[in-house]
Amino acid sequence: MNIVVCVKYVPDAQGDRTFEADNTTDREAVDGLLSELDEYAVEEALKIVEAGEGEVTVLTMGPDDAATALKKGLQMGADKGVLITDEAIAGSDAVATSLVLAKAIEKLGPVDLVLTGLASTDGTMSVVPAMLAERLGLPQVTFASELTVEGGNVSIRRDNADASETVQASLPAVVSVTDQINEPRYPSFKGIMAAKKKPIETWSLADLGVDAGQVGLDAAWSKVESVEARPPRSKGEVVTDEGEGGKALAEFLASRKFV
Repeated sequence: MNIVVCVKYVPDAQGDRTFEADNTTDREAVDGLLSELDEYAVEEALKIVEAGEGEVTVLTMGPDDAATALKKGLQMGADKGVLITDEAIAGSDAVATSLVLAKAIEKLGPVDLVLTGLASTDGTMSVVPAMLAERLGLPQVTFASELTVEGGNVSIRRDNADASETVQASLPAVVSVTDQINEPRYPSFKGIMAAKKKPIETWSLADLGVDAGQVGLDAAWSKVESVEARPPRSKGEVVTDEGEGGKALAEFLASRKFV
């Protein structure tokens, strides 16, 4: 089985994230890493292959440093990585991202299963899987809390507040998984060393036949007009309880419209 896992290189949430002059995320001023939610997709792909046979390719687009995300996937056990990097990509929205990823998946050849995480931890839009499926002409089954591949079909369990649904589609298909589906493995020392010998291909937009005018900030369907730093937290109010503490607390909550 040939599985492609789409992953994203995102700024570390623990870092001090800032914006560029054009109001896009500054991805150089803070360390980046593999989006945490994508680790579940990589893990699920590895489990499927380990239960049978096949190959797992991790795919991403971004700056040169995005190879860091691919290396983490290779250390976990993926077989190879593909990095799409091009200066024109900077500022791309979800529409352009899905276009580039779809072209890369087509270039990789016949694919049985495309896996993604629930969402990226920096954008949290959760729309790329559906867009990918549309561009590739494949069925999509999303928000999988459990996944089974059998007899040319993929079956998932989708949990929501009211019920659990079972959804099935024929392969090839696009599937997004939630953080309930498994427990991603930590790269072992053996896996880290083995990853050094695994291939990472680097492709440009020209390699995919994508026109630069279709991607980037100028082609984005929406733009951030302005950003403003969050103000520092103000000092809290201390109420000394001398018999009226409860009243003071109630008045404070009411002034903030909490009660």
